[in-house]
Amino acid sequence: MSEPDQPPAGAPGDPSGLGPGVRQPWLERYDVAAKAGGLLAPVLTALLAFAVGGLVVLITTGKNPLATYRAIFEGAGFNWFLPWVSGAERQAAAFNMQQTLIITTTLILTGLAVAFAFRCGLFNIGGQGQFIIGAIFAVWIGSSFEGLNPFIHVLVAAVAGALCGALWAGIAGFLKATVGAHEVISTIMLNWIAIWVGVFLFGLGGPLQNDRQEFVPVSNDIVEGAKLPVFWGDPIFQGLHVGFFVAIGALVMYWLILSRTTLGYSVKAVGFNPEAARYGGINVPRNYFLAMAISGAFAGTAGAMDVLGWQYRLSTDSIKGATIAFVGIAVALLGRNTAIGVALAALLFAGLLTGTATRNLDPEVFRPELASNLTLLIQGLVVLFVGADLIVLWLMARVRRRKPA
Repeated sequence: MSEPDQPPAGAPGDPSGLGPGVRQPWLERYDVAAKAGGLLAPVLTALLAFAVGGLVVLITTGKNPLATYRAIFEGAGFNWFLPWVSGAERQAAAFNMQQTLIITTTLILTGLAVAFAFRCGLFNIGGQGQFIIGAIFAVWIGSSFEGLNPFIHVLVAAVAGALCGALWAGIAGFLKATVGAHEVISTIMLNWIAIWVGVFLFGLGGPLQNDRQEFVPVSNDIVEGAKLPVFWGDPIFQGLHVGFFVAIGALVMYWLILSRTTLGYSVKAVGFNPEAARYGGINVPRNYFLAMAISGAFAGTAGAMDVLGWQYRLSTDSIKGATIAFVGIAVALLGRNTAIGVALAALLFAGLLTGTATRNLDPEVFRPELASNLTLLIQGLVVLFVGADLIVLWLMARVRRRKPA
């Protein structure tokens, strides 16, 4: 029998674009599969992480993992979306949902801080330091200039947080662009510098320590005019502030920069292949600096939103114990560095953090003191399975091949 006709290179029947008889390189086939997977691969990754986490819950505690996850679901306030929930249960769900969305706001911004750098081939592990620097400058401005117009006060404090976060990340970008210093090392060092700068500023006798509580290492409180307005819930009980819309705007800005601007094209080109980008006339060092600076602006904005929206102060303990920006790494990985992916991943991780709070779990369902460990376990599994998403894609391919033509 004669061989069937094969399409010419680049024809619709030749997805590789390499011509008849030429196999697509393994890495290129993987890249095509990853893109074709769309939202399915990260969804399967998250489900796999929850399945393994549930197995660990069953083996180590003997508790029903489904009951545990249901309690987390309700503790995160996701049952607020269910139409049959009413009365006091709906009020409790609304309060929990507000807390989840407050954390979602922070995770969206810190996730974008990691995702934007990823698009340029950089690993911004310094989001925590940029977050702290943004919070420091926001609390300094927000606790000063009492009597200033509230809109201007909030705007100046938020912009200061974003700019200082950008400058802090820009240091790592500058070092990468000029002397080739690896951004992972430099951002880790900058994280520690930011922490100890904050401890110095707000520690006992520090220049920004509270001037009314001499023996408490904490900043002055944000003045009323610099607090972000609350649009859902009671401000006294930490309702959802307008920083949530800032996070949504950041998602739109992220998408616009990458898909509709020459800067975004240059950043992605450098991320794909810096040498090819340089050969094509793109200034690679400049893009390294800009990518890190923009990433830092997202993280600095997250710090400003936290301080102006609900924390209203910074203490040395809160600075040393803050880890929220590190969760942004998992958010970016699970969201595959896309705007919609980052938003959904941020909501998922925020729900985990809120739903596993000790006040939200019945001890008969799951021991509250172990809840945070369950959250960390699921986060770690998500990062592990995202890193090994080739397995997920391979399983998807096997299922597709078994389907009848």
